[in-house]
Amino acid sequence: MNNTPHAPVTVIGLGLMGQALAGAFLKAGHPTTVWNRTPAKAAPLVAAGARSAPTLGDALAASPLTIVCLTDYDAVYELLGANGVEPDPTTPIDTTLINLTSGSAGQAREAAEWAERRGARYLDGAIMAIPSGIGTAEAVILHSGPEQVFADHASTLGALGTITHLGADPGLASLYDVAGLAMMWSVLNAWLQGTALLAKAGVDAVTYAPFARQIAAGVADWLPGYAEQIDKGSFPAEVAALETDARAMEHLIEESEAMGVNAELPRLIKAMADRAIAAGHGGEQYPVLIEEFGKP
Repeated sequence: MNNTPHAPVTVIGLGLMGQALAGAFLKAGHPTTVWNRTPAKAAPLVAAGARSAPTLGDALAASPLTIVCLTDYDAVYELLGANGVEPDPTTPIDTTLINLTSGSAGQAREAAEWAERRGARYLDGAIMAIPSGIGTAEAVILHSGPEQVFADHASTLGALGTITHLGADPGLASLYDVAGLAMMWSVLNAWLQGTALLAKAGVDAVTYAPFARQIAAGVADWLPGYAEQIDKGSFPAEVAALETDARAMEHLIEESEAMGVNAELPRLIKAMADRAIAAGHGGEQYPVLIEEFGKP
């Protein structure tokens, strides 16, 4: 266990995010070793107190915890796999690897199996923040994999922001990441649809934004109750029936077209609702659409 107040840590990959990660560890007082293909990128961190490892193998051996933040999983394997640690790429990796490289759930699970074969302890992760937010409470860092591995390093990882362990499945962090993106884009797209409509009537985006925010917050309050319906597989129309919502969707489509605004998004939503109604779910509540979203 290395969950000590100032445990050493290694950061591999010094892009903008990797530099932010290493900087947060340094600020929190952790002896920090860094490594990057282009050594010059380490210079600002070295000036701030980091140690630049001469080789990748030295970087991995320097700390009980190694954070990997690269462009993709191929880059991870290129460095740590067949062309990685010299002189023998089959040399066991005696560290805890936390891979904060963006990828899919399948890639995360494969990487966990690969790391286990190499003798490393492994967590996959996802960063829900921009580089400037790292080291603050607003930076949410998701982790998935063995709970004990997370617990062993939670104190060190806390230097990065608000850390969360999602479960033993290494793919969960990636799935939460893309699920969060789905929420983000859906909310933004809905706001843009409304903004485009109101712009046709001379209402600017700044004027509409507070109302849109109020609506978004109100809808967010529905989620816990709707989640219970989904988990139970029962969708009583406590607020409104889906067929009622579908009529309102048609109104949105008609209004968009009449105002000369793109209606592709509301038409897509209406098409899904129509399929659910055709399947006999018109009298149930909106979350019954989970059955449409859950199909291939």
